[in-house]
Amino acid sequence: SAMPARPSTDATPQLVPPPKNTFDPTVPPSPTNMPAITGPKTSVQFPVMAHDFGKVKQNTDNSYVFKFTNTGKEPLLISDAKGSCGCTVPEYPKEPIAPGKTGEIKVVYKPGSQQGNQNKTVTVTANTDPPQTLLNISADVQLDPASAPMAAPTN
Repeated sequence: SAMPARPSTDATPQLVPPPKNTFDPTVPPSPTNMPAITGPKTSVQFPVMAHDFGKVKQNTDNSYVFKFTNTGKEPLLISDAKGSCGCTVPEYPKEPIAPGKTGEIKVVYKPGSQQGNQNKTVTVTANTDPPQTLLNISADVQLDPASAPMAAPTN
């Protein structure tokens, strides 16, 4: 037998879908590694996005300047530039780069006691789409005989 239709005078309040701009706990938060950029976006162009230092000695300072151009229509704001490890320290302009203007990010790579082929990245975060640009540096770190401890048997 068919169930009778529920009368419309039912006491249960109808669920009103919330407006879209309210927080919805079922929507996962945007991943933290892609920060939300507020305000107008622009575009950036790095003519060189990877640099190989070649053979370098341990415990040396190796710097390279990545140049870039704001190719968009809005001022370029770099909010962060981070090396993938403490041995790679980028310096970046804190002031806005006007459209059509160029800027530079200086990366200092200090291999310390690292050896062999090293690949490091610098993540540049700006008001671009996508917000992050990856720059790469690499080096072939040579053992510095002066700083190497006496050859000890490795067990």
